[in-house]
Amino acid sequence: MIFVIEHLEPELFDWCKLEYKHISSVVGKDNLLFTNIDDDFLKNIGKVNRKSVLDLNLQNACILDPEAEEEFTPEVAKQFDYVIFGGILGAYPPKKRTAEELSNHLQVPKFNLGKEQMSTDTAVIVTKLICDGKKLSELKFQDGIEIDIAEGESVQLPYKYLILNGRPMLPDGLVEMLKEQEEF
Repeated sequence: MIFVIEHLEPELFDWCKLEYKHISSVVGKDNLLFTNIDDDFLKNIGKVNRKSVLDLNLQNACILDPEAEEEFTPEVAKQFDYVIFGGILGAYPPKKRTAEELSNHLQVPKFNLGKEQMSTDTAVIVTKLICDGKKLSELKFQDGIEIDIAEGESVQLPYKYLILNGRPMLPDGLVEMLKEQEEF
């Protein structure tokens, strides 16, 4: 399976780099394609194509979108060579950008990982687990997490996170980046 991330932000933000590096560490550089961007950092962690996935005409592909009707399952995963994700900074409440910018324009099957919004790395890693035979119902999640960044200060991340070893799965360096960030 090739995991395709259509980068939809105006630049490659630091949080994107953390999530994308996390994805690469799980799915492998050879199984990861970044589209709609050309960046040297990304070339070290995956394949890169400056064209949009909308222009690539990938054969045997599907897209994951929380607005899709059908759930992505191990049986569904076996039918495809590519699974497409939107590399999008989430908003709360969700703005349905995956549908607006991608899935409404692609003539490929659409599936969901539940209706809740996930970070890009969480969505890809959950998809990888499903491709490896796990069912979505067998995975544990936490809706929203709070990260302490200073005495009396915290940041709320309102997304759905995969729980591994009793803790929400986050990219290495995210907590440190949030503690150093000057504004939100």
